[in-house]
Amino acid sequence: MTEAELLQAIEQAARDGVTKLNLTGNQLSRLPREIVKLSNLQFLNLSSNQLSGLPREIVKLTNLQSLYLSGNQLSSLPLEILKLTNLQSLYLSNNQLRNLPAEIGQLTNIQSLYLSGNQLSGLPREIGQLTNLQSLYLSGNQLSGLPREIVKLTNLQSLYLSGNQLSSLPLEILNLTNLQSLDFSNNQLNNLPREILKLTNLQSLYLSSNRLSSLPREIVELTNLQTLDFSNNQLNNLPREILKFTNLQSLYLSSNQLSSLPAEIGQLSNLQSLYLSSNQLSSLPAEIGQLSNLQSLYLSRNQLSSLPAEIGQLSNLQTLDLSRNQLSSLPAEIGQLSKLKRLELRDNEISNLPPEIREKGLKAILNFYRQQLEQAVERLYEAKFLIVGEGGAGKTSLAKKIENENYELLSDEKSTEGIDVIQWKFNLDDGNEFRVNIWDFGGQEIYHQTHQFFLTKRSLYTLVADTRQDNTDFYYWLKVVELLSDNSPVIIIKNEKQERQCEVNERQLRGEFLNLKEVLATNLATNRGLTVIKDAIQQYIAKLPHVGTPLPKTWVKIRSDLENDSHNYISREKYYNLCRLNNLTNRKDMDLLSGYLHDLGVCLHFQDDPTLKHYVILKPEWGTTAVYKVLDNKKVIKNLGCFTQDNLAEIWKDDEYSDVRDELLQLMMRFKLCYPIPHCYGKYIAPQLLDINQPEYNWDRSHNLILRYKYEFMPKGILTRLIVETHPWIEEQKLAWRSGVILNQYQTRAEVIENYNQKEIKIRVVGSRKKELLTVITHELDKIHRSFERLKYDTLVPCNCKECEGSQTPHAYTLESLRKRLYAGRYQIECENSFEMVDVRRLIDDVNLPTQELNRERQTPVTPLQNELDNQKKESFNVINIHNHVNSESNSMSESYQSKYDQRNANNQFLDTAQSGSNVTFNQNNYTPEQKQNLAEAATEIQQLLHQLSKNNQTSTNEGITNAIHQEIKSNPTLKTRLIAALKAGGLEALKAIFNHPVFSIPAETIKGFLEAE
Repeated sequence: MTEAELLQAIEQAARDGVTKLNLTGNQLSRLPREIVKLSNLQFLNLSSNQLSGLPREIVKLTNLQSLYLSGNQLSSLPLEILKLTNLQSLYLSNNQLRNLPAEIGQLTNIQSLYLSGNQLSGLPREIGQLTNLQSLYLSGNQLSGLPREIVKLTNLQSLYLSGNQLSSLPLEILNLTNLQSLDFSNNQLNNLPREILKLTNLQSLYLSSNRLSSLPREIVELTNLQTLDFSNNQLNNLPREILKFTNLQSLYLSSNQLSSLPAEIGQLSNLQSLYLSSNQLSSLPAEIGQLSNLQSLYLSRNQLSSLPAEIGQLSNLQTLDLSRNQLSSLPAEIGQLSKLKRLELRDNEISNLPPEIREKGLKAILNFYRQQLEQAVERLYEAKFLIVGEGGAGKTSLAKKIENENYELLSDEKSTEGIDVIQWKFNLDDGNEFRVNIWDFGGQEIYHQTHQFFLTKRSLYTLVADTRQDNTDFYYWLKVVELLSDNSPVIIIKNEKQERQCEVNERQLRGEFLNLKEVLATNLATNRGLTVIKDAIQQYIAKLPHVGTPLPKTWVKIRSDLENDSHNYISREKYYNLCRLNNLTNRKDMDLLSGYLHDLGVCLHFQDDPTLKHYVILKPEWGTTAVYKVLDNKKVIKNLGCFTQDNLAEIWKDDEYSDVRDELLQLMMRFKLCYPIPHCYGKYIAPQLLDINQPEYNWDRSHNLILRYKYEFMPKGILTRLIVETHPWIEEQKLAWRSGVILNQYQTRAEVIENYNQKEIKIRVVGSRKKELLTVITHELDKIHRSFERLKYDTLVPCNCKECEGSQTPHAYTLESLRKRLYAGRYQIECENSFEMVDVRRLIDDVNLPTQELNRERQTPVTPLQNELDNQKKESFNVINIHNHVNSESNSMSESYQSKYDQRNANNQFLDTAQSGSNVTFNQNNYTPEQKQNLAEAATEIQQLLHQLSKNNQTSTNEGITNAIHQEIKSNPTLKTRLIAALKAGGLEALKAIFNHPVFSIPAETIKGFLEAE
């Protein structure tokens, strides 16, 4: 604020007769004498300016009651202030005051005095004359003592002395019997005087960051305490008399040396927050469960190996921090903590909590343990053994030899297409049977892209190398395992065919890959070394951390039923019915189990996919084999990855695929293996089969925005996944090849090219909205990068100096180094081409990247252009659903559908929901895409429900079916919402179409009545 603006503001305030004036943060270096015109002023805020003094005339503001001068440059207290005898509040914090004048005693009406953050080394005796003082803030000074006269401040209620140089608690303070809050933290106290018991009205006592090693027992006489902070001291025990703190609500004991807690802590019945982090606790007393009002419990950085079951009695607990302990298990009673909102478990190896459940978050964890409480548990001795390596290395032969040593090798052993799964069982030393699921992965490069869906954590891996060939890229395969498996153990097996040996630099590989356990050799033709290999597998796989995890017995039974089902897939409703038969009745618990089994790779259930959510694929290898039948098809390969619905009908003509072609296509899109060509219904592209040659195109090289990604290790498939994610914007739907793509939107073009040999992706953008388009591309790449937890790469930001600007080869800085400079307050960096200094913040801003690294939870805000791409992708991927579910030309069930329906009933198999919707018809021109999708999903769910209900003899009448539908609508909020939306969009006719059924007659008017009542 300029002086003229300030004078104008004062004149206006004088005319208005204001009593309050706020001038904070205006960079004022002086206050004009005209301030005296504000004779009615009671409140004046001058904080956060650059004042070093005040005008003498300020003494005329005789009505002033509150004066704020914090955050200025006052080195001494202006004597004029001391004549403002009506002052009740004076704020002088964060200045440069070295002392206070004796005249401070004249402010006899002062009630609040703020002096924190100055350089005071002492206080004048006259401070004792401020007998009306209620709050005195002296934190962050250099006080080593207090004047005796402070004892006269008999009305003092709050005294803050943290961050000084006090080595003892002045006894004068202990006579201030009206004190309610005392802050003595960050000083040099070695002990507390027994006289502290005199402060009987004390409600808050802060003594953190001192040198206290013990507490006087007399402290428990402070029975009015509500907050007690002893954190960051040297306490090694608590007195049992702590039980007398019956009014205590918050207890801070973090960063001490406590090795145990007294049982009496359970008697602090009003305690709401308990902080015990960074101690040496190895256990908790069972009595902690008596803290029925506890809301927050912090136990991080201790040595806890277990928790008492009584922790489940903390019915009001909302926050529980157990991070960085030695917990190997959690009590099932933790599932009773129904009000828990935050649970921190990081850096604990909890063997009785499957990581697949842990990763799903708090609700899933609580549900898992709650179910353990409600039913018996069964320990699971099972693990995955995954075999990877180049095609033809002998992976399939190894898998079959492990299963059966007498298996006769074939001279032309067929290579695995996608994935094969074989079971092998052996007995543990304790007699328990151990089941090994051997996953044999196809080694051809075309199969690599789906590996990440099945290369799971908590598994044992083996890399098979054919000694007759020199094509095994040990580094690549070990890196893939490291990226995707959370450093699961690996064994290298040298398949020494025809006794031809090969050398492996084991020491070098072990130096880089700490999860590499052994390098073993075998000749599978003679079984040489096979026994040693099987023994090693048994040894390492039995030691995996999850082995023996107790699971709810119901889960184990349902899983067994699913694995014994001969079908390749079942409907979601059939899965739900199976759960109900096994007394798992809660829908959320059912979904939790199917999600767990999905993450384990036992089955596939994509719960958030509008098509695939209706199915549980019981044999993942069946699904992947079907997918790779497309990618291995000669006609598709010849057409450079382009295929049609007719091609799929031919490829998937076998009975096991023919009824679920649309779902298998959706599975391919889910794996990012293909995308639909926009505006060309029924045509698709598999980008990994695109032409390897870069097409010809023009490129404007002026004013390009260039960004590069340089990878320490580059997994395969990043660029082809990016093509799928950005396919709506491919220029003319032509400019895409196996290692590059041209995107075009709003007269802005982007060229993205992958150079796999150089482990680099380079992006060039030109046009009017290049920063926005670049942001979308980096957002999509970031999503792909996050799917590889340990992926290491540098983002290379181009220099914008005069020499580099516009260059196709500008000097580049790593984004990490630029962020480090910003964090250190270094805002410029030298270009190594021109030696000019450039602005770090502008470098980052030029490519629209965040200045701070974002964690997995806190991601870059979505831009409007990103929303546009997401909507176009959704529309593109959903077009298959709309065409399957909505038929605009017919209002009756087709004969082909009726035939399929009857045939399936005869075979007692589930209804194909994607096809069941084909009898449901709407005029597409009357609905938005969102409404079409909603109508289709509502129809699908209702037709599934009707089919399931038709099997129940008790409700096979129209009336019974209608009542059952009513109950489902009441209990299923999602279905109810969809039906209400359908009613609003299409009225009674929409409901008639949705409930159209060949067997039952469901009155749409009745359903309408149900919905309106709801």
